Amino acid sequence: MGKILDTINQPKDLKKLNYEQLNLLTDEIRKFLIDTVSKTGGHLASNLGVIELTIALHKVFSTPEDKIVWDVGHQTYIHKILTGRKEQFATLRKLGGLSGFPKVNESEHDIFNTGHSSTSISAALGMAKARDLKNEKYSVVAVIGDGALTGGMAFEALNDAGRSNNNLIVILNDNEMSITKNVGGLSTYLNRIRTEPVYFKVKEDIDFILNKIPAIGKSMARTVQRAKGSIKYMIMPGMLFEELGFTYIGPIDGHNITNLVRVFNRAKKMKGPILIHVYTTKGKGYSFAEEEPDIFHGISAFNIETGKPISAKTEPDYSAVFGETITDIAARDESVVAITAAMPIGTGLGKFAEKFPNRLFDVGIAEQHAVTFAAGLAASGLKPVVAIYSSFLQRAYDQILHDVALQNLHVVFAIDRAGIVGQDGETHQGIYDLSYLSHIPNLVILAPSCYKELQQMLLYAVSSHHGPIAIRYPRGREDYPIPFKQEQILPGKGELLLEGRDISIIAIGKMVEVALKAAEKMAKIGINAEVVNARSVKPLDSNLILHSAAKTGKIITLEDNAVIGGMGSAVLALLNDSGYNNIKVKIKGFPDQFIPHGSVEELFKLYGLDSDSIVNEVTKLL
Repeated sequence: MGKILDTINQPKDLKKLNYEQLNLLTDEIRKFLIDTVSKTGGHLASNLGVIELTIALHKVFSTPEDKIVWDVGHQTYIHKILTGRKEQFATLRKLGGLSGFPKVNESEHDIFNTGHSSTSISAALGMAKARDLKNEKYSVVAVIGDGALTGGMAFEALNDAGRSNNNLIVILNDNEMSITKNVGGLSTYLNRIRTEPVYFKVKEDIDFILNKIPAIGKSMARTVQRAKGSIKYMIMPGMLFEELGFTYIGPIDGHNITNLVRVFNRAKKMKGPILIHVYTTKGKGYSFAEEEPDIFHGISAFNIETGKPISAKTEPDYSAVFGETITDIAARDESVVAITAAMPIGTGLGKFAEKFPNRLFDVGIAEQHAVTFAAGLAASGLKPVVAIYSSFLQRAYDQILHDVALQNLHVVFAIDRAGIVGQDGETHQGIYDLSYLSHIPNLVILAPSCYKELQQMLLYAVSSHHGPIAIRYPRGREDYPIPFKQEQILPGKGELLLEGRDISIIAIGKMVEVALKAAEKMAKIGINAEVVNARSVKPLDSNLILHSAAKTGKIITLEDNAVIGGMGSAVLALLNDSGYNNIKVKIKGFPDQFIPHGSVEELFKLYGLDSDSIVNEVTKLL
């Protein structure tokens, strides 16, 4: 593991080390991190970039007494290593093992669960307010990246914190990246500060010189302090953070532990809200991650020598099929535009961006803005396609309802990573979109069971539909042959895939594969199951479902969504409203609890959604 790293079991052990030892520890952690993540997979580039920053934080502050809130939290691997969890690191992101994000039930040093961006300043300000109301004494630190700072919630918190007198330290980790290269005016502004760090240096020099003048020095320093607004505008126009009420310190090198410790110690003694601007390199110390930080942001197991994934992906996944299809559609229709929230590659829009750079809008980590921006485009006659992961789209619920659906605007929501995503755990599982979208008027919801259905649904949604429409599809690849009739897919039209007489299995999306596998196994034990591919969750194919229910008298619904408010609930309501009260119904989906991290296969089995579990469920039902 490493001679010095072996001696670090708690943050207090860092305080015994000198700067030479701390720098050696940095090298040991970097090697340990690369070795471990090459086997487990995970968020590598972001963690390589904050090794020195994390060491300096734990050198100066004393957790859990002092509170450190990590925005997003995927960059907390070093924090976990330094807080007594390095021996468990081989279990990272595995079922029952360490989470890839902060978890309060995992360690007393994790004081707030995070997983989505732009939340840290709000949470930290709440802790600072609570501390002061209770007359307690400890430091509160929020660590936020420049990518997360593009989220509107971060600015809401900065605005509130800046007008308070509470002692709060915000560390802006500026690496010019979210997952891909940052975009927008804020990124340009931060880049200017990084490349012209004159104001901070001049201000320090003036304060130092004036305070050295006998008798009148301190008085002159106070006078200059009162006039510093004029000075800063002459030297650095637009000191945004100071205008918001923060004392701004920076920019400083985030890989210089000595300087970081000096600045943190200084900030710890200052009053009011402080913002420390730290610049770092994402992927620092591993050439492949530095050259391609977007690829190494979240990566599967890889070969350290080559940087290549061990199990290379040879076939396209749903995201790639979406990207290819929407690019083809856009080539024939100039009114089609695409929107992404800082994830053009992750959502499969890389080719679209290359072919139509003026029609791809990356709005940064700002899902609310993305949706209302799309509404504006649609209101002006364009056909916007908004590609966002399911768990992130839930951040824009009000905008979907109020700005799109209420006005019945033609916006296409391409909901990637719907259902279980696996190792990222509770904050990233996309199992709520059917529930939070189904009750919105005017909104149509489709879910493909295979690539061909996804292609047909996209073609219909963009070219033929009028009004808001959502298409949800899973992470990963199609790996089971789904019978498919080459016909236009329409809202409210499902497909009967397998006729049967004993029970009806109504499945949606990825669960159609599970239904067919279960039906095969049932046939071997004498159970004749009917399988319906619902395709359309809202509206449902009422005729198909009711006809199947009348034939078999028993229904089991399968969905990779929470059972509350999902497709099963809609089927149950349909049966009730239609007077089919004698039908036995079993709804299978995810229970009313947060789903932990683990592989998709493990989680399906754990929650009874694999084909063997469905066979057992049907056997009991019959």
